[in-house]
Amino acid sequence: MNVILASASPRRKELLSRLFDAFTVESADIDETLPDDIGMEFAPLYLSAAKAEKVAENHRDDLVIAADTVVISGFQILGKPKDRSEAKRMLELLSGATHKVITGCCLSYKQENVTFSVESYVTFFPLTNEEIEAYLDTGEPMDKAGAYAIQGKGALFIERIDGDYYSVIGLPISRLKREIEDLLRED
Repeated sequence: MNVILASASPRRKELLSRLFDAFTVESADIDETLPDDIGMEFAPLYLSAAKAEKVAENHRDDLVIAADTVVISGFQILGKPKDRSEAKRMLELLSGATHKVITGCCLSYKQENVTFSVESYVTFFPLTNEEIEAYLDTGEPMDKAGAYAIQGKGALFIERIDGDYYSVIGLPISRLKREIEDLLRED
């Protein structure tokens, strides 16, 4: 059995290397448009399942692992910012507030899918305009959901985390390990 990570994320690749010495990476090119009737909390489950199913089409006897992370502030999902002004708006929204981060995972093995999600809460210190501008100058916010990287310079904004740190990065490895063990034991 081969293990395949259905993600091009370098952070997920690094985290999965804590569970497996050898695995391959195959990015799932899917349409990430969500159905109108899906709740925000279910978005990462929906997207991770779509990614896993896409890659598993050609790897039925392999273990395919897919994940998707969303940042939810109030009643909106904060995706990857399109430009600097959108990143700034997101950071201003997160400043001094608590938001929810949900990572959904899907394991696909021998035509069976197992999905789960891990929810965490992240609280930011209040940020000054100067702090936000300096962070934007690093370029780090541009390819991150919610416009920050908790494992990077964005860590300087975090007052508190309630939940799984690795899930906030993008792959809840301790829960993932247990789900994989359960799935393979049933085989």
